[in-house]
Amino acid sequence: MTSTAIEQRTALQRNLTTDSSVASSASVSPIDSPRQSPSSTSLSSMASEAETKPKPKSKMLDTYGNEFELPDYTIKDIRDAIPPHCYERSAIKGLYYVGRDCALMATTFYIFHNYVTPETVPYMPLRVVLWTLYTVLQGLFGTGLWVLAHECGHQAFSTSKVLNDTVGWICHSFLLVPYFSWKISHGKHHKATGNISRDMVFVPKTREQYASAIGKAAHELSELMEETPFLTATNLVLQQLFGWPMYLLTNVTGHNNHERHPEGRGKGKRNGYFGGVNHFDPNSPLYESKDAHLIVLSDLGLLLMGCVLYYIGSNFGWVNLLVWYGLPYLWVNHWLVAITYLQHTDPTLPHYEPEVWNFTRGAAATIDRDFGWVGRHLFHGIIETHVLHHYVSTIPFYHADEASEAIKKVMGKHYRSEAHTGPLGFFKALWTSCRVCQWVEPTEGAEGESKGVLFYRNRNGLGVPPAKIPPPSS
Repeated sequence: MTSTAIEQRTALQRNLTTDSSVASSASVSPIDSPRQSPSSTSLSSMASEAETKPKPKSKMLDTYGNEFELPDYTIKDIRDAIPPHCYERSAIKGLYYVGRDCALMATTFYIFHNYVTPETVPYMPLRVVLWTLYTVLQGLFGTGLWVLAHECGHQAFSTSKVLNDTVGWICHSFLLVPYFSWKISHGKHHKATGNISRDMVFVPKTREQYASAIGKAAHELSELMEETPFLTATNLVLQQLFGWPMYLLTNVTGHNNHERHPEGRGKGKRNGYFGGVNHFDPNSPLYESKDAHLIVLSDLGLLLMGCVLYYIGSNFGWVNLLVWYGLPYLWVNHWLVAITYLQHTDPTLPHYEPEVWNFTRGAAATIDRDFGWVGRHLFHGIIETHVLHHYVSTIPFYHADEASEAIKKVMGKHYRSEAHTGPLGFFKALWTSCRVCQWVEPTEGAEGESKGVLFYRNRNGLGVPPAKIPPPSS
């Protein structure tokens, strides 16, 4: 079995998916020429083999039309393949990287505050350009600090839980993230990745949910007109600007099955404004009673940071605060949403009904990408080694590359990666996923266990068409 995920692409437009005469090219836009799934043969070879081999009773086809196979290894196989030293955590290394990222932010502020002034740069348009650059740089450095706090939340920062949570609480509070509240819900995401009923992050809409959201019936989706690119762009901008705070405030992309909360605190509560589901209320159904003090401690961190920001705005000007902190904060939000969204949203990735899901399958329903030097050195590899992270989240980022290479040998064709597309491919994937990945449903004609394996479909004429569902009889 091969350990690389992508070797070639097959055409995505629905009128070309089975045309073997269409040349594949990794350099073409994914919407025009998507990649070959690592878990399938080419569609043309499948067609030629169909004459000599009996057709399976039930296929599972991803959005590209490639046949999907369920992972056939265990979590023990994954753990045993990883070299023992990859599990080692160093507080000294962790603190070094925190210090480095904080130094980058402080130095950047010092340089711009002292040398990008009306006295040193009298031409105002140039100052605007330079201060815009400042916000971008601080957004990159702030995202790196966010990732290190993320390491703390997974106890991958050091062997000391107290040190991990102290550093994580300070760093996340500085970035207006409720550390313990996020840590708890994020841990539940890792325990149920890919589970359509239990996952906590970027749970896709089912066919029925998507149809309801646009005021249509489920059977009408395959007949609707294409969504305009303008609407796609609008949705993408809103997601990138407001996705993170909306998630914290309303759990907008998490599951909405709160009634089953074991303590009963989810009764009558739903995602959305004033639905009682958020990351700030100790009584939220995202948590249990034992977590209440941690939620309060998270809120206290935000309150203290809010006081610091109020002091800066009152004494140094609110416009200065916007430039110094507010705009970089929005950049951090942008990167956080983009990274998380693309880790769990791709035309090749399945989602599972609860009865079909297990941890090994769910952890494989993620994808690695590449963001070049920024991804490796400023974002600490969170984009490039996410598949490994879902199998063993306590491995620190500086061992993640080696551990990733080790598990590829076990995962084989089940390992997903878009690393070959580089940083430009990362941005292209945002557009592709918004156009292609609109809701999930089983492959048409699926039977048995296959009915519980869901793949992305869309109304834009891209990839495998939605299943034909007859309207209900009157």
